[in-house]
Amino acid sequence: MSARFTIDGSESLEQHLAVTCTHVRAGVERIIPAGKLEGLVLAGGYGRGEGGVLRENGQDLPYNDLEFFVFMRGSTLINERRFRTALHRLGESLSHGVGLDVEFKILSTSRLRRSPVSMFYYDLVMGHRWLIGEEDLFTGCAHHREAASIPLHEATRLLFNRCSGLLFASERLAQNDFSAADADFVGRNLAKAQLALGDVVLAMAGRYHWSCLERHRRLQELHDVHTELLSQHAAGVAFKLHPQRSTQTRDELINEHSALSQLAQNIFLRLESRRLEIKLSTPVDYLVSKTNKCPEVPLWKNVLIHLLTRGMPPSFPRYPREHLFHELVTMLWTERRATTTAIQQYAALWNRFS
Repeated sequence: MSARFTIDGSESLEQHLAVTCTHVRAGVERIIPAGKLEGLVLAGGYGRGEGGVLRENGQDLPYNDLEFFVFMRGSTLINERRFRTALHRLGESLSHGVGLDVEFKILSTSRLRRSPVSMFYYDLVMGHRWLIGEEDLFTGCAHHREAASIPLHEATRLLFNRCSGLLFASERLAQNDFSAADADFVGRNLAKAQLALGDVVLAMAGRYHWSCLERHRRLQELHDVHTELLSQHAAGVAFKLHPQRSTQTRDELINEHSALSQLAQNIFLRLESRRLEIKLSTPVDYLVSKTNKCPEVPLWKNVLIHLLTRGMPPSFPRYPREHLFHELVTMLWTERRATTTAIQQYAALWNRFS
């Protein structure tokens, strides 16, 4: 755990973030009874000491969201129903003063201990800052500290989410009017994809690490990594630590988007060929394959989701994310033009099953 929120942010920025954490702690303690509250953790980039520093007009400003985990005793489901709204309101009220989004996630240490390994929980356990509680609350979470144990479907999920960002960026690039805000949106999503592509390759090699700087060093050690991927990942790391508002033209961003989308397609096909144990040479190969694209999801969960969202399930229901996989591949990597309506429908489902 780092003593700082950022690698090289100014003392005024560090103090601003520290004061914000003090307000967050006080707000959480007002909402959650002491006997219920186990701990409060700052996760994400600032929790790992690698938060983004936006430098504008001679000032260092925060950039990334502030992600807090509120650990409570008892059922997470019941705790969410009881406290989620109040915590959401607290986050909204604090966000206005901080200048970035403050988000809360509810969890229990017992649930974390029995949860399977994931990239999300690995990052949480390996890099965080305690506001309430101490490190012994993560006793029994040793399995979450093994990066080599992160399953391949976690790499697919990361790539799926970042390629969804490329899809949303393509919609902005196709608009008649292209504003500075659109350029910033596109540039931000390109940078996230740049970082993710190298991270996915590391996860495939069992070499993922919670620190983005260490991940880039490890990526350079892999013998089969092309210069283009290293360059893209370096740019992604630079943006994560020192984000900038894009000032590029639409044409410049279109060219970057095209190159990055092609690289993402190659990595996606390579990853899915290995994960699903089938040969995939083209996006069409992926689309026509009848292989279950989400075999890690148990049948009972698929049945339950279909009952709740689509009525009676078919004989062999598939997880809704598989539908999203197919839509993403179709709209991003085939000749079919992605309409604004289609992308908006995709985004609505993606928000539920990303």
